[in-house]
Amino acid sequence: MSDAPPFHVKLRRSICIVMKHVFATLIAICCGGPVAANCVVLIHGLARTESSFALMETALEAEEYFVVRPGYPSTNASISDLADATIPAALASCPEGPLYFVTHSMGGIMLRDWLSRNRPENLERIVMLAPPNKGSEIVDTFSGLFIFDQINGPAGLQLGTGEESLPLSLPPVDYPVGVIAGDRSLNVYFSRLLPGADDGKVAVSSTVVAGMKDHIVLPVTHTFMMNNPRVITETILFLETGAFDPSISWADALLERFGCEGFDCLKGNPGPER
Repeated sequence: MSDAPPFHVKLRRSICIVMKHVFATLIAICCGGPVAANCVVLIHGLARTESSFALMETALEAEEYFVVRPGYPSTNASISDLADATIPAALASCPEGPLYFVTHSMGGIMLRDWLSRNRPENLERIVMLAPPNKGSEIVDTFSGLFIFDQINGPAGLQLGTGEESLPLSLPPVDYPVGVIAGDRSLNVYFSRLLPGADDGKVAVSSTVVAGMKDHIVLPVTHTFMMNNPRVITETILFLETGAFDPSISWADALLERFGCEGFDCLKGNPGPER
């Protein structure tokens, strides 16, 4: 005998989901503008595109966040110029309400640079994934080489640890920031250039920034960490509460993404209604 939820339960859930979107649309039409909502701006890293945050966007929207996922030409200009061209335009797409950010790698440095010169009144919390807050020794080693400079552009060359380092010139953060670092690498050579544990691009020690509210190290690599279920779950948790939960396992995070707590849903039982 099947343990699947009865038809009327599934129908009720479907109707609730549809009606939620219908009411939101009607309110937007009647009020002549977007409904106030928690807006999350996703800022991708160097030599990536907004597509890198597609899975994170889906997860955040499932939690009823309004998500803005801008793209920008990360290798074509300096970090400050990229920030000034990207972030204000992204904020203009947000509805009224609390403002959050999730960044990856250089995206975190872009945001720190912009916030050192601007401060939205509705700013709430920020999660930075693998931000090179103290620069990266990889840039120190390879900057000046034609191919490296061409691939990474002006912004990438600002991410070293020397006198030209933009991250080291920025002030401590004075807004709620949670940092997720990775300690798994797929590039042995790059890891040899980095001090201590690293994610293949950035040392764990470099992700730390003065003033941050929380910091967690997860067994993930740099490039695709934003797609990891535990990274996604910890990100949403910090946006909601201002803290990470080190006790969450990969399995817990994966089940959470399917709206299932514990292992009940694997036995055919429905997860809790959300």
